[in-house]
Amino acid sequence: MKIIKSFIILFFVILPINILKSEIIVMSKCDDKQDEFLKNEYILNLNELIMTRNYVYKEKTYQKYRLTDLSVKKSNSYVQNIYEENGKILTHKHGYPQFYTQILFEKDKKEIFMRTVLNDEEGLSKISTCKKIEKFEKES
Repeated sequence: MKIIKSFIILFFVILPINILKSEIIVMSKCDDKQDEFLKNEYILNLNELIMTRNYVYKEKTYQKYRLTDLSVKKSNSYVQNIYEENGKILTHKHGYPQFYTQILFEKDKKEIFMRTVLNDEEGLSKISTCKKIEKFEKES
C-alpha cells in the first residue's frame, strides 16, 4: 500500500513540476558581419528544442537581396530544431554527411557562430554578437 501511495505522489506531484518548467533564451539586438538589420533576434526554447529567428532587413540590405531573388521579404521569421551537446546549443545539420553547417550558441555568451564541417574538419566563424540576452523560466 505504501508503494502505491508513493507512486501516486511521485506521478501526480513531483513529475508534473519538472515537466512544466522550460527555459527560454532571447538573444536580441544582434549585429551581423555582412548584412544590416532593423531587428535581428534569436529565441531558443530549450524545452521544445526549437530556435526561432526573427529579423527585419534595413532598406539597403533588402534591396541587395531583392535584386537577385524576388521572393525575399523585408521582414521574416524561421524556425529550426536545436539540440544541446557538451554545454553548447546547435541547430540541426544542414547539408550532407561530408559537408554541413550549423548555427552554434553557448549559454551566457553573446556571440553566435557558424560551425562548418568538411570531411570531419571543423571550422568556426563568428556570425553575430548580440547586445542583449534575456533568460526566462517558463512555468505553466
